[in-house]
Amino acid sequence: MSRRWRLVRAGTDAVPASVRRLMARRRCRAVPWAALAGLATVVLLSAWILWGSPLLTVREVDVVGTRVLTPAEVHEAAAVPGRTPLLRVSVDEVAARVAALPPVESVTVSRSFPGTLRIEVVERTAVAAVPLEDGYRLVDASGVDFVTVPAPPDGLPELVVPDPGPDDPATRAALVVLAALTPQLRQELAAVVVAGPADIRLQLRSGREVRWGDESASAEKARVATVLLRQDATVIDVSTPDVVVVSD
Repeated sequence: MSRRWRLVRAGTDAVPASVRRLMARRRCRAVPWAALAGLATVVLLSAWILWGSPLLTVREVDVVGTRVLTPAEVHEAAAVPGRTPLLRVSVDEVAARVAALPPVESVTVSRSFPGTLRIEVVERTAVAAVPLEDGYRLVDASGVDFVTVPAPPDGLPELVVPDPGPDDPATRAALVVLAALTPQLRQELAAVVVAGPADIRLQLRSGREVRWGDESASAEKARVATVLLRQDATVIDVSTPDVVVVSD
């Protein structure tokens, strides 16, 4: 006689309780380990994509804010190797290299995924032009000369001092005077001449001269000199603003 077999579902009481508890504990242990393994895989894959994959490398260096400099000059100073993973580029180091360019007052470097490095440049603003034998050197409000040009921009006054520079007392005194000028005086101004510590003179475009003295009380001197511009005088002396002198 042949035997016939059939499958039946065993009841829960067919497996001893101790076995059921052991199997449940093993399933509980297996689930966290599987989750951790999956998480580790995701983390490693993400790290590879960000740090080593060609998918997120530098494809473009975007330069904005240049006027005196050209984007090519900023690119050269930034020295960012092409096809470098974007996260491997030190934005601080790139910013430091670009900031070393004389016309740069400040710079911000940021990443824009998937493949752009953005360099935002703020250039120095010229407040005066120092005449040279072959052109003019532009100077900012701190006394830093940052570029040579064949002719100063329209409306920019000349700065005539023996030894221009941010540490030069005559340059600093002239910059104090320039910062205190009223719009009317600034519009008339052709040059600031510093012949000595107490011998600052403003040469106006009309050919007139304002004798300033030293840089002290420059705001008061500027106010008085602006009023006296209405006078038909060749020389206006405001070195002592309480007792002014005008002469033909």
